[in-house]
Order: sequence, then structure tokens, then C-alpha cells
Amino acid sequence: MSATPVLDVITIGRSSVDLYGSQIGGRLEDMASFSKAVGGCPTNIAVGTARLGLKSGLITRVGDEHMGRFIREQLGREGVDVSGVHTDPDRLTALVILGVKDQHTFPLIFYRDNCADGALDASDIDEAFVASAAAVMVSGTHFARPQSAEAQMLAIRYAKQHGRKVVFDVDYRPNLWGLAGHGAGEARYIKSGGVTTLLEPVLPFCDVVVGTEEELMIAGGADDALGAIRAIRAVSDALIVCKRGPMGCVVFDGPIPARLEDGVTGPGFPVEVLNVLGAGDAFMSGFLRGYLRGEMLERCCAFANAAGAFAVSRLLCSVEYPTFAELSHFLDKGVRNPVLRHEADLNHIHWATTRDALIPDHARPNTIMAFAMDHRIQLEAMADEAGAPRDKIKALKVLALEATVQVAAGRPGFGMLLDGTHGQDALFRATDQTLWIGRPVELPGSRPLDFEGDGSLATFLNDWPMGHTIKCLCFTRPDDPAALTERQDRELLRLHDAARRGNRELLIEIIAGKHGPLGDNTVAATIRRLYGLGIKPDWWKLEGQPSSAAWAAIAAAIADNDPFCRGIMLLGLDAPLDDLKAQFAAAAACPAVKGFAVGRTIFAEPARAWLAGRMDDAAVRDAMAARFAQLVDAWQAVRPV
Repeated sequence: MSATPVLDVITIGRSSVDLYGSQIGGRLEDMASFSKAVGGCPTNIAVGTARLGLKSGLITRVGDEHMGRFIREQLGREGVDVSGVHTDPDRLTALVILGVKDQHTFPLIFYRDNCADGALDASDIDEAFVASAAAVMVSGTHFARPQSAEAQMLAIRYAKQHGRKVVFDVDYRPNLWGLAGHGAGEARYIKSGGVTTLLEPVLPFCDVVVGTEEELMIAGGADDALGAIRAIRAVSDALIVCKRGPMGCVVFDGPIPARLEDGVTGPGFPVEVLNVLGAGDAFMSGFLRGYLRGEMLERCCAFANAAGAFAVSRLLCSVEYPTFAELSHFLDKGVRNPVLRHEADLNHIHWATTRDALIPDHARPNTIMAFAMDHRIQLEAMADEAGAPRDKIKALKVLALEATVQVAAGRPGFGMLLDGTHGQDALFRATDQTLWIGRPVELPGSRPLDFEGDGSLATFLNDWPMGHTIKCLCFTRPDDPAALTERQDRELLRLHDAARRGNRELLIEIIAGKHGPLGDNTVAATIRRLYGLGIKPDWWKLEGQPSSAAWAAIAAAIADNDPFCRGIMLLGLDAPLDDLKAQFAAAAACPAVKGFAVGRTIFAEPARAWLAGRMDDAAVRDAMAARFAQLVDAWQAVRPV
């Protein structure tokens, strides 16, 4: 046996971009919008196992285009080793279009004609990479073509030479074997002696064989599941895992009993089925999490069945597979709501433990030092006062972006708050930078809270790049009139729902001191009230507090309600630089405070001079950069990097 493996599992075979129809209950012909995710059985399992805490890798091919880069980047964010993901310069990445018509009908179309992963061959199999994993997983579809079958058999030989496990997911799709037309992507079983003949030689090399009853029938060449399992046992000592949908699974680790039900079983979970596509890949991910960590077979089955239950209760495949924290919570608490996608606690754990995989690296720093340039009415007033056209504010915001980039100098942890009213040009240019970006949704100065844009809040947010964090300022405090509190809370709930449905991070800014005094519990009580409503933002943005006791109360409110919260950013409120330095020092003692987002202290004086024509572009940019740099130095002095 070779050296201790560094990976737990490497999966081999299909990779695609899945485009899921967003309208549930309609024909695929009538779908109007789609959600995108990485897909393909081995790719799904690489993601699923990584989410469950295994170190996974993938061997496949992607095209040299945007969708191929998406797969590679997404796998990297999920923690999958992409050393074996090769770029094919001549072929396109595979696509799959899918939909949910009803509980039993899930139309799908495979766009795989001469696709990149279909060209996988022996040159893609690196012996050292295969040997780096405790197990390799081969998939049935890639035995349908001679060159990809040769590649998988080579990987099996390398795995055996190095004492590694071989796992076989039968993954039977009849139309990918040429047994059904393009419109029959949903078909799961067509008997074929030819397919069985090609799969049977794989079985003796396997340590684990996994399939549905129909998949085991095609692998074993029998017309019933038990007969097929016996046929597999006749040529293989593998652990045989039979997936049985809502009935859970049955595992056979020795002689095959008289009845299918007499194998080792794990509990099934009574959940509402929304979409069965990809459920088997989630199942395999859960089973491997147990099997490769040496768990008892019953526990492996529980992991597998629970992971499959998550998959059937949600729309997408890999992007909605559970993390181990989520799976553990589910197994501990049981099924409290059979419609898992409506279970608030699970949804929050899912979001908080997968959000990093949904946004670029620079959009999720551990600390943020941000130049807040999302002001609208304040800058409009400055322009009016200077006699300058308001349209000039756009250029000022671009200069503020340049100042931020100058100070950041490529370092992580820097960002900006920018609006779409006057800051759209700056937002476009920020796309090329590695800055965290937050964008306001509130109507400036509104109390009660109101939002920008006309009509649907979700539609308004849908136009934003995925890496932009929603920022919402709300003027609220515990002693507000009940009607005002109720209205503002209702709007925040609406925003929180839109953020979660749209997979966007949310920053809630609370200013309580503008409409009354700040006590040691003023802001903490407000935060607890919002948590009590189920509002759990990723970030809080708060004003300076009157005492260390106030900061301690805020930290306790967050810790008691959301251990996944990213933290607090300190706001400036146009305070003088020396006052902000003192606020930084006081806030830095609170571990929940992770940075700042300050605006007018940086831009107010230079902006007035520039709008009045007393400064040129270079001078105002450099002045803002110098002030921002002073704040960065002040923060890092009290909270060293």
C-alpha cells in the first residue's frame, strides 16, 4: 500500500451545468427562468462529500469557456480538489435542462453531443492523483464509450495497485447509452443485455456497488432486484447497497438472504418530495461520509437516507445538498416539518454553512474595512449647495472607488458601500476589483422603513451581481410606537425572506441614537427583537456604543441567537477622526466587531471642495485615500491583522 492518502475520495465522470426551471408544476416547454448549478453524478458526489466533511477530488473534463470556468471555480469554493479537472480546448461543457412538472414527473434534456467530459480518456488519469485518495468512485455512464471506459478501468487498476477502495455508482441513464431518444432523459430503466455485458467486468474489482433496484438489475442482468443482487454477489465480494427511495436502503455485506428486506437497513425519513433528480448522488455522498470514516453500516445508511431526504425536498442538486452540521442537526432533531425546505432552523444552518460557496472569495472576508459611499441625499445636498449638477456625483463615486483600490493595494479585507442611484458606474468598475461590495436597498432617510425600486423587492434584487451584499438601514429602537415597530419589522421580514430566497448576504444597519438616547441595552434589545422574529442577517452595522457593557450586551444577543453571524461593522455618522479612533478602541474589545464602514468622515470635506471646483480629480481621490488610510491604520492599531 502507498503512503497515507491525503484525499478521502476521487470521483470520475460526468460534469455539467444544470439549468433548473424555476416554475414548479409547469412543462419544460413553458419554463421562463432557470437556476444554475454544477451537476453530473460524480461532480454532485464530489460536492456532496466535501460538504459532509470529506476531502474529495474529481476527474473530469470541462470546456474552455464560461461554463467550464464556472464548474472549476464552484468546485474550488466547495473545497473539491480540482487537480483532475482538465480543460478541453475543442469541446463545450455539457449542459442539462431540468424541470419539476409534478411529484412524479421530472423532465430533463441532456446536451452532451461531443461534450468535454464525454471525451475523458486514459490521458486524464494520473496515477499519483488516484493514489492520493483512499477511494475512487467510478460511474456507470462513463462505461458507455470505449475511451472513457478505458480511463475508468485504468483508474481502477491504479487504485488496486495502491491498496485503495473502488466504489461503483451504477448511475444508469438509458438515453446516455443510446437506448432512448433525446426527449427521454427522464427514463430510468430499459433492459439491455449489451449494457450488462459492459458493466459486469467492472464488478469483481469493486469494494462497494451502489444502485437503485433498477440499476442493480442492469448491472446484474436479472429481472428482479434480489436476483440481480445475487448475480452481483456471484462475481464480486463488494458491499452491495440497494437504494429504495422512501423506503430507505438495504445493504448486503456477505451472503445474500432469502428476502431483500433482510439485509442491513437504515431508517427512512418521511419528507415531502419536490424533486428526485440528484437524490441518489446525495445518498451516495452520505453513505461515503460514513463508510470512509469507518462508521457502522446502520450509521452509513442513516447518513445516506437523510442526505437523500434533503435532496428530494429541495429543487436543485449539489447547491442544496446538506453540510455535516445540517445533517447532524436533522438526525438529532428528526423530522419536525416534512417539507424540509420550509424548516427555518435547517434553512439557516444550510445558508450559513454553504454561503461561502455561493460568492467569490473576496466577497466573504473575515474582517471588513469599508469606505461607505452609498450616500445619496447627503451628496445631492452638497452638489446643490456647490451649484454643481447632481450627475457629477457619479464621477465622484468612481474616484472614491479608485481611492479605495489605492489604499487596499490588493490586500484582502477591504470593501465599499455603493448605491445604484449615483454609483452604478463605480459598481461596474468594481467588478474588476477584489473588494467586498455592499449595496443599500432602503429609501434614504425613510422612517418607517421603505425600499428603493418599484414593485417587487425580489425583482429589484434579481438584477444585482451575486457577490453584492444587501445593506439596509433601519432607524429603530425599543421604545418606538408599536405601530411603527410593527411596520418596520414587517419590512425587514420581507427583506430577509427575499435575501434568503435569492441566496444573498444581508447586512442590517441599526441606528437607534438618532431618535433617543443610547443606553447599555438599547441596541441589544433591538437585535434580540429582530432575532425573535426569525431575522438573522449575515452582518450587523452599528453605531458606537456608550459603554463596554453595551458592547457586551450586543455580543451576547448575537451569540445567543446566531452563532453563524459573520459579525458587526462599526459605522461613522460623520464623526471627527479622533472621535472615531476612540470608538474603534472601545469597539475592538468586543470580538463580534469585525471592522468598519465609514463614509462622511472620509469624503465630506474633499467632496465639497471638488464639487465646488476647488479640487481636481487627482486631488480629491488622494485626499479621500489619505483619510481612508488613516482609518485603516487606526483600526489595525487596535485590532492587528
